[in-house]
Amino acid sequence: MSNLALWSRPAWDTDRWLRDFFGPAASADWYKPATSGFNPAAEIVKDGDDAIVRVELPGVDVEQDVNVEVDRGRLVIHGERRDQYAHDEGEGVGRTLREVRYGSFRRSFQLPAHVTGDAITASYDAGVLTVRVAGAYAGSQAQRIAISK
Repeated sequence: MSNLALWSRPAWDTDRWLRDFFGPAASADWYKPATSGFNPAAEIVKDGDDAIVRVELPGVDVEQDVNVEVDRGRLVIHGERRDQYAHDEGEGVGRTLREVRYGSFRRSFQLPAHVTGDAITASYDAGVLTVRVAGAYAGSQAQRIAISK
């Protein structure tokens, strides 16, 4: 039986190449886990009077690891992406490259004063958390004020 190697260390000095190309921190960090968490990509789309907030959260168990809250006039989405491959022997054992970020995250969006928690619904599908804020743009049209003399 032969061993299958998904990646083998090249004959040249990769650490030196990374250090020379990207700077001294690159060679030390390219295979280590990120400890600072991550910042998931988000977008806000206007749909009539509603605002739709989409946050990319692939690989996250939203039922256990994600909270959507209204806190002091802000929509707050926070949680954690857990590393399912972490072993008791140590972080990243057996990995040769790690580009996926794990850890906690927090995104916060200011809500209009008239929006309450009852106007907010959330769903998750295909790695995207979608939060609909009903009526977020209602009454947001500029109103002209007459100037008296």
